[in-house]
Order: sequence, then structure tokens, then C-alpha cells
Amino acid sequence: MKTQKSYGKYTLVAIFIAAAAVLSGCNTVAGVGKDVQAAGEKTTEAADTVSNKL
Repeated sequence: MKTQKSYGKYTLVAIFIAAAAVLSGCNTVAGVGKDVQAAGEKTTEAADTVSNKL
């Protein structure tokens, strides 16, 4: 039978793993946002170029 003290260790490890996953997820979402923004800017530039040629 496990004691309350050893369950605390597992809980602490689980909290650290969850925090690491959440923090790395934030960086990933920020990176995707920058990529989408850059793609939007290029699309806008291409649309402006075509519009100016017409």
C-alpha cells in the first residue's frame, strides 16, 4: 500500500509534466500564428500586384 507521501511525489511529477506541455504548446501556437500572418501578408501583396496590373 502506498503512503500519502509517495502519492505526493507522483502528483508533483504529473504537475511538472503538464506545465511543460502547456508551456511548449503556447510557443507552438505563437509560431503558427506568425506563419499564418506571414502567409496573409504575402497573399495581400500578391493581390495588390494583380490589382495594380488590371
